[in-house]
Amino acid sequence: MTYEEVFTQIKSIFMEADVSGEKEHVAFQFNVTGEGEGAFYAEVKEGTLCVEPYEYYDRDAVFTCTADTLFKLASGKLDPIFAFTTGKLRVEGNLEKAMKLQNFVKK
Repeated sequence: MTYEEVFTQIKSIFMEADVSGEKEHVAFQFNVTGEGEGAFYAEVKEGTLCVEPYEYYDRDAVFTCTADTLFKLASGKLDPIFAFTTGKLRVEGNLEKAMKLQNFVKK
């Protein structure tokens, strides 16, 4: 799977999230490792979600994982906290804001 395929699929999943209630600015960068390697960001600003295929330097948190792990997280098949504690997901930055990743995934 290429980076473009990974990004397109993850973006379509994230864009289904209802972030209209999120009043705080939240910006995450996702670093995909292994197959489909690359970086993209997701940002919530004034209740609107934007997902773009670029690195984002004014981010609150950085998530690093494989594409497979990211798909499982986004589809709700893998709990982000479990993925973090088992080493499948690395998180850097503001952990309080990083917990808001759960708002981006299917329930």
